[in-house]
Amino acid sequence: MEHFIVSARKYRPQNFEDVVGQQAITNTLENAIKNNHLAQALLFTGPRGVGKTSCARILAKKINLENSNVSKDEDFAFNIFELDAASNNSVDDIRNLTDQVRIPPQTGKYKVYIIDEVHMLSQAAFNAFLKTLEEPPAHAIFILATTEKHKIIPTILSRCQIFDFKRISVSDAKKYLKQICEKENITADDDALHIIAQKADGAMRDALSIFDRVVSFSGTELTREAVTENLNVLDYETYFNMTDLLLSNKIPEVLNAFNAILSKGFEGHHFINGLASHFRDLLVAKDKATTKLLEVGDSAKKKYLEQSEKASINFLMQAIDKANNCDLNYRASKNQRLLVELTLMQIASITFDGEKKKSANYIIPATFFQALSPASKKTVKTTATKVEVKPTIEAKKPKPKLENPTLHSVRRTSSLSLKSIHEKKEVSKTKVEENYDDYPKDVFSEKKLLLVWSEYIAKLKKKGENSMSSILASDKPTLKDSFEIQFSVPNKLMKDQFHKGKPKLIKFLRENLNNYGISIKLILNEKKEKKFAYTPQEKYNKLKEKNPLIEKLRQAFELDL
Repeated sequence: MEHFIVSARKYRPQNFEDVVGQQAITNTLENAIKNNHLAQALLFTGPRGVGKTSCARILAKKINLENSNVSKDEDFAFNIFELDAASNNSVDDIRNLTDQVRIPPQTGKYKVYIIDEVHMLSQAAFNAFLKTLEEPPAHAIFILATTEKHKIIPTILSRCQIFDFKRISVSDAKKYLKQICEKENITADDDALHIIAQKADGAMRDALSIFDRVVSFSGTELTREAVTENLNVLDYETYFNMTDLLLSNKIPEVLNAFNAILSKGFEGHHFINGLASHFRDLLVAKDKATTKLLEVGDSAKKKYLEQSEKASINFLMQAIDKANNCDLNYRASKNQRLLVELTLMQIASITFDGEKKKSANYIIPATFFQALSPASKKTVKTTATKVEVKPTIEAKKPKPKLENPTLHSVRRTSSLSLKSIHEKKEVSKTKVEENYDDYPKDVFSEKKLLLVWSEYIAKLKKKGENSMSSILASDKPTLKDSFEIQFSVPNKLMKDQFHKGKPKLIKFLRENLNNYGISIKLILNEKKEKKFAYTPQEKYNKLKEKNPLIEKLRQAFELDL
């Protein structure tokens, strides 16, 4: 049986050209070697698995190759010394190192000392290393590598040329994995490699480890389904299907889909975070200029573009806000599943048009879905025929048409509960806002409007509603185009009082003017009086205007102002 070598070791870069995602650094190092401009102390810093140690080994080999006539296969093993500072962090270890530095190399021109995880050195070891690092022999080059630069003392940092390694991008990692698949005769879906690269979170070594694990699971064919199953991640299809249900206001199906996700072992927090990211990607896909920000495969990008056309910007902004609030409150919640379910129900209710007015946390009532279920269709149909709408106009006027009789029938409840009282209020509000397209719209003059307006004021006074009558009498209404009546009030308090009595006023005007296209536009005409700070001279002049004898008094006693 052939010995297996993990991909992280097997495909470790042997040249600067093989290093993934660090082109700026590798180009700088190559130019420094070529121009003999290389510093004697280098610090490679950055996240794990991005090529720091690999670059150090390549550099150590390359600087000796450039200054000798030996074969390119020569690895100069006797000239390269690696020290793991995590386990050799004492003062004695550093003293042994400084003693070795004095001895010149047997072959080649340089001795290279690679100190990995240098931030693990103790304070005393750092201090013992300072002098050697500042004035090393001409044949010695130090390469320090660390993932935590902030733990290194400033006196060491100031003596090093620092190279910051960046995280490997998803596209670069996916491209490198594709090359390995070609070498290993493995067929892989683009989305499968993308998920592996995304899961690695910027570390190429992690990407190769995940790649080995998935290949062991699925063999020589990597599919998106196999990768998501093995890595236990929620793939794009889960979020695409969930978003379709949310856009269609299908709350029961949404809750069932979320239950299926939980049954697979996923946390609600992980799901809601992924859903927020999905909404963000849909928002990005709205504009061609921002589609490059989508870090997804080509097939997934096509799906994002298609679904982004279905979702409005208003829906996505509200959905992201609700998902983020759920994320913030998740840890503190005692019933975390309920929190996510409520969030999903609120998101599914954003595009629902069954209510004219709804709060920010509105959820479609369960009775709506009961009405749509096959078992209740018959019941709803019979109750819908019993709905009576009292006519508010004369018999000669056409009867109003109910836009959604099923909805009205479903909303009818018992008058014995507190909930029914609130629902009856909502029904009464919707009655005021009925569709009056089929009602008469007789033309009337402003003179006739003033006459009917005065009749309504007199009617209010007779009923004892003096507050509303005084507001209506404070100004005269004016008639604009399209039967719009404009009326102004001087302050916000009167504006609020007017809005309370506005429905009854509109009903009275429509019936008496025989025009159901009338609307009222309220204008707040608030005038603030400016207060000035008077000078002593101005105060005196005001008093003198009221009583001229004050001037004689001032002169008699020789008073100052």
